[in-house]
Amino acid sequence: MAENEKTPSLLEEARQEINAVDAEMAKLFVRRMKAAEKVAEYKKMHALPILDAAREELVVQNNAKLVEDENLRSYYVNFIRGNMAISRAYQQHLLEGMRVAYCGTEGAFAHIAAGKIFPDSTRVPYKDFVSAYRSVESGECDVAVLPVENSYNGEVGQVTDLMFSGSLYVSEMLDLAVSHDLLVLPGTRKEDIREVVSHPQALGQCAEYIRNQGWSTAEYSNTALAARYVAEKGDRSVAAIASEEAAEVFGLEVMERNINASRSNTTRFAAFSRVESKRHSKRMGEHFILLFTVKNEAGALAKAVDIIGRFGFNMRTLRSRPMKELLWQYYFYVEAEGDVYTEAGEWMMRELSLFCDRLKLAGTYFNGNIKG
Repeated sequence: MAENEKTPSLLEEARQEINAVDAEMAKLFVRRMKAAEKVAEYKKMHALPILDAAREELVVQNNAKLVEDENLRSYYVNFIRGNMAISRAYQQHLLEGMRVAYCGTEGAFAHIAAGKIFPDSTRVPYKDFVSAYRSVESGECDVAVLPVENSYNGEVGQVTDLMFSGSLYVSEMLDLAVSHDLLVLPGTRKEDIREVVSHPQALGQCAEYIRNQGWSTAEYSNTALAARYVAEKGDRSVAAIASEEAAEVFGLEVMERNINASRSNTTRFAAFSRVESKRHSKRMGEHFILLFTVKNEAGALAKAVDIIGRFGFNMRTLRSRPMKELLWQYYFYVEAEGDVYTEAGEWMMRELSLFCDRLKLAGTYFNGNIKG
């Protein structure tokens, strides 16, 4: 038998060995984390910090001696350090509660949304969507709350791209009614204002109002940060468009409320977590999100759409997004009604895989489960 004919069986044998080891490691992981729970309880009782750097370094040095192979020892050191980082994150969760990442600062709409979905959580601000998303992937936070769509300005493309390329799953949706208010320094008169600063979407939603006043605009990365900028600048000719909560946080006054063009302005926020939520629920309102690319064949997209409907799932949303790495190539975003964790859902996913190069179930949520 030729050497290349032996390779598949050798590869399969190695993979089976890895699978067996992984199964044992999963049991040991649970055992280790149960011990970490006891450590967290002790630290809480004795007001000790989560990180004990000296103890961790001692563990690394002692454990490294257990690996005789010098080539593998350095990798094992990284492995054990990673284990301890995960243990710290778990202990932090037990002691401090859920950590929720969001983009912006206190008073931002994302901060408000995170508080509505997870009222007892610790909300952790990040400078942008990517940083907030990556913080959950790394275990720094438990969940990220990010905007996915606005009823006036449409989808938030950067978050949709993260949904497609990242590893997290959508577990909740919140429809937050957005009221854009004009915030000013105390004592400011309307005739003092020359410029308005805010996030581009907020400026767009209030464009008619701003135009009627004859003010110039300047873009800021976040509505709440724009409010902070106005407070710190101390210039009455500059106003911000943000929330009433932001005014309270940064000591500003609300000169005028609800200046956005659409009084039904709503932003949908999604909660992203590391674990897929399989509810297996028969309640009305179950929805799921699919992201996929279709094969370069005539009618491939139409066939994919037909499959979703044929298995009894009502498609509510279908839109395309350009793929950054491939010119003139697109992926598709679908939201559909129904419980995907059923036999019909399993068969649908199998048939879709025949026409899709990439297929991802990005998560499930209950429509109207939480309202702002």
